[in-house]
Amino acid sequence: MKTSNLFKLGMMMIAALAISFTSCKKDKTEAEPDSGSLQQLSKDQVTVESASDDAMSDANDVLSSTAKILPCNVTNVPDTLNDTITYTLTFNGLNCSGTRIREGVVKVKRSVNTPWSQTGTVVTVNFINLKITKVNTGNWVILNGIKTWTNVSGGVIANLGTTATAIVHKVSGVLNATFNDNTTRAWNIARQKTYTGTYPNDIVRSVDGFGSANGYNQLEAWGINRHGEQFYTQILQTVVMRKACDWDASSGIVKHQIPSDNKSATITFGFDSSNQPITGTNCPYEYKVDWVKNTHSGTLYIVIP
Repeated sequence: MKTSNLFKLGMMMIAALAISFTSCKKDKTEAEPDSGSLQQLSKDQVTVESASDDAMSDANDVLSSTAKILPCNVTNVPDTLNDTITYTLTFNGLNCSGTRIREGVVKVKRSVNTPWSQTGTVVTVNFINLKITKVNTGNWVILNGIKTWTNVSGGVIANLGTTATAIVHKVSGVLNATFNDNTTRAWNIARQKTYTGTYPNDIVRSVDGFGSANGYNQLEAWGINRHGEQFYTQILQTVVMRKACDWDASSGIVKHQIPSDNKSATITFGFDSSNQPITGTNCPYEYKVDWVKNTHSGTLYIVIP
């Protein structure tokens, strides 16, 4: 009788453990996909912004230069028609810092009578199948679309540290991106960028969002992600980047929201490989993602793509 009872008790305990293990495993499995599109959205945001800014930096150099000195592996064919001049920049190789390979075309158009250095000057920037590959990861993105670029403050970045202490630009427009797996993403952009520091190597870029849509403000980007979801990205705390760190974000807070699936992710920039905030002039290695979906939540550290 005792042996029979012990046997039954043992079987009950095994069954209970099996149920408990299955429940835990199921919960973990369900929680993991909750942050998947948010993680991808954060990676895409970092990838596309740094890629497009790399090309925009070269376009800025062309607009600002009077000596006709071109960036590395870029040709420029200017064409004047009536009262506008268009610079056709063809990219074919490494950037000057050796961190990205660029292939494709960017066309920059401005008024002949309005130099880029003049306060309030507006130019259009047209990305045409511009493929940018990050050397250390092999990740690439192809950009198409048009941006409107305004020199709010006047002056040029090349004068930082001498005759200028801050240069303010505003960038808005629509971009389409194609990624390594041939998925695409389309979104609106509304960013204000303030440049400080000393030209050429000690430049700091601070980015804020000025867009508004569907009740959201402080937007830097919004549109459709590669999963077909409507998203909104707000800058809650100014994002700071340094040229010395290849423009990877050293500080700042960004929030991604996907209302249709009731999920969001708050991105905090500026962490080292040990998940600790960077200090001094150290460059970031990863960023933190605090995600929420319904009753699920979690924290991740993602290596900068």
